[in-house]
Amino acid sequence: MSEEAQPREAMEFDVLVVGAGPAGLSSAIRLKQINPDLAICVVEKGSEVGAHILSGAVLEPRALKELLPDCDPGQIPLATPVEHDKFMFLTPSRAFTLPTPPQMHNEGNYIVSLGNVVRWLGQQAEELGVEIYPGFAAAELLVEDGKVVGVATGDMGIGKDGQPTDNYQRGMELRAAYTVFAEGCRGSLSKQLMSRFNLRAKCDPQTYGIGIKELWEIKPEKFQKGLAMHSLGWPLKSDTYGGSFLYHFGENLVSVGFVVGLDYSNPYLSPFQEFQRYKTHPTIAPTFEGAKRISYGARAINEGGFQSLPSLSFPGGVLVGCAAGTLNVPKIKGTHTAMKSGMVAAEAVAAALAGDRPAEISAYPEMLRQSWVWSELHEVRNIRPGFAKFGLYGGILNAGLETVLRGKTPWTMKNHADHTELKKAKDCQPIDYPKPDGKLTFDRLSSVFLSNTNHEENQPAHLTLLDPGKAISVNYNEYASPETRYCPAGVYEIVGEDENAPRLQINAQNCVHCKTCDIKDPTQNINWVVPEGAGGPNYPGGM
Repeated sequence: MSEEAQPREAMEFDVLVVGAGPAGLSSAIRLKQINPDLAICVVEKGSEVGAHILSGAVLEPRALKELLPDCDPGQIPLATPVEHDKFMFLTPSRAFTLPTPPQMHNEGNYIVSLGNVVRWLGQQAEELGVEIYPGFAAAELLVEDGKVVGVATGDMGIGKDGQPTDNYQRGMELRAAYTVFAEGCRGSLSKQLMSRFNLRAKCDPQTYGIGIKELWEIKPEKFQKGLAMHSLGWPLKSDTYGGSFLYHFGENLVSVGFVVGLDYSNPYLSPFQEFQRYKTHPTIAPTFEGAKRISYGARAINEGGFQSLPSLSFPGGVLVGCAAGTLNVPKIKGTHTAMKSGMVAAEAVAAALAGDRPAEISAYPEMLRQSWVWSELHEVRNIRPGFAKFGLYGGILNAGLETVLRGKTPWTMKNHADHTELKKAKDCQPIDYPKPDGKLTFDRLSSVFLSNTNHEENQPAHLTLLDPGKAISVNYNEYASPETRYCPAGVYEIVGEDENAPRLQINAQNCVHCKTCDIKDPTQNINWVVPEGAGGPNYPGGM
């Protein structure tokens, strides 16, 4: 028997939670509140709870207060009450202040580091007796007799050649009566579940954005504590969905970020470069005079909303949070809906364990439909697809109509798969981006350095091509290799052009786990899977 074929050790639990984000930890906490005797395990691929959590986050504390009624959100490190909202439309040289859309009013909300929020939630969970294992990447579904019975963590110490090294350790089987999948946006196992159990048969394709973020320490005289500022318009053209956020929180900290809808059509567009351009706007740049950039990160986000929600339960498990796609795009918030979905799932799972519900936990989707999450997502369901259908200006008018009517229009617009929207390079205009100055604007490699990204180099690549030949025959020849631009970490690089023998080089060690390549590749040829446990970014408190 080879080393890889050796039996894995197994651990048994009542409930297994995959992912220590807001949804997963809320689910674990709620389960323990309902039945303290349950054995609950949470596995997290990051090196610690919060290491892979990235969000330009304003926290609506509704779900948090439902979960922990006695908690004060202001006690979470760096949490800062929002004191002022600002919403702007940018042109190349000017900024026009617009009325803040009702969904973006933040009275009673908090600017937070979402990483700190989940670190805090992790402490609450552990105090209740939840077992949390960071650095354990759930790599494989365990399915027996058509039912999910848990997951297996990845083997450690496998070399690039696929053979065990001297540091080889077999992965473990984590088995449970029910498994809650809370992997976040475009989770690798969640993607497999959707295919295996046909969970997307009755919904629209999911559509996504990429959010790119930096954390800065700015001069005290530039700091406006509690300011939450958003913008749309420049530098994006009117046919590309996106916008910015700029949050002042803590002491002299600014979280600045830029979101680009991944349904953009021009293969020459670089979301990273658009973000760098945004910071040079005459209204934005003064904030960063004399400031210090502290950290950098990127993450795909769900934008499909209500009509892109898949079936949420299957034999042996459920999908919660951004693994399901519960983010409210017009609010630019998903933490509260993710937490609530995790709580509702916990209630369904607890009832199933007590014998009060069907074994398939089919009660969970209906329970979520009866919650405020469902009505909140339904009310705004046509706003994001309105921008895809009508462009920027028509999208704004449509958003106003939907807001006034509170989503009671008698239609539901359709979403589309982002990779189908990319045009051929010959039909598009190349974009000439300015070189970075190293003070306000930066290149990708220096940015990745600030994300503290690290992968064990001697391991199989966690980014694979289903058909390696398509990298040149399709992506390079027809689309001018868009992966070299949509990746915010410099993972994909075309080499050998000088010798007239271009080939794609994958620098997997740079990967910040944003999942954009898995989403936007025009032929869906790139497959993202979890790397060896604890690999990836290590975002500090504040991100």
